Amino acid sequence: MLLEAALNGTRTLTEHPAIPVAPEEQAREARAAVVEGAGAIHVHVRDTSGRESLACRDVARTLDAIRAECPGVPVGISIGAWIVPEMWRRLALVNSWKVLPDFVAVNLHEVGAADTIRRLLERGIGVEAGIWNAPAAYTLIDSGLADQCLRILIETAEGSVNARANFRQIEAALGGISSPYLLHGLGASAWEFVELAASRHYHTRMGFSDTLLLPNGARANSNGDLIAAARRIVQR
Repeated sequence: MLLEAALNGTRTLTEHPAIPVAPEEQAREARAAVVEGAGAIHVHVRDTSGRESLACRDVARTLDAIRAECPGVPVGISIGAWIVPEMWRRLALVNSWKVLPDFVAVNLHEVGAADTIRRLLERGIGVEAGIWNAPAAYTLIDSGLADQCLRILIETAEGSVNARANFRQIEAALGGISSPYLLHGLGASAWEFVELAASRHYHTRMGFSDTLLLPNGARANSNGDLIAAARRIVQR
């Protein structure tokens, strides 16, 4: 069972002073997560001002820094549409990358997701297909690309009851897709869905991207703390 560390997401330092923004900070947090049991890293690339970025130089700086601290550990990035809203620009940036991530998380509810997946696959980059709702699952199935994806990333919104219902709808819509599933929650549902993933024998993830709190409600000091807590749940 893969435990992926999601280091920062869209969070800022105003939410937590330990959110890793600079490449060296991301590398340090990645290393701490790997020591505690993470088998892959998911990170949102930032530029020198701290804004999310898909620029060639920023992607290279981030990947090089993390790989130097975590050799052999797969590193993936986000390509969310909010980072670069124009699809043609996102695809052009993918083409410009000189240092390639091991995988990229693509949200299927975003416009142009299937074309983005095709471009990534053409470049030899793995794809985590992000499924936030049942219509996104149908979009993935209709694209014919599901079985070419590295993983199906089932992502659930905050709020326990609604998150559970959303998960059941997604799972039913996905049907018999052969690619591995990675299930995770956000905020209030984060820890609940680590437990659910373990019970389903799905991969899961944890990190500041998903929650700032440990299972006991205390504030986590690092991604390593969160991964250690998730590992204990999975092992139990």
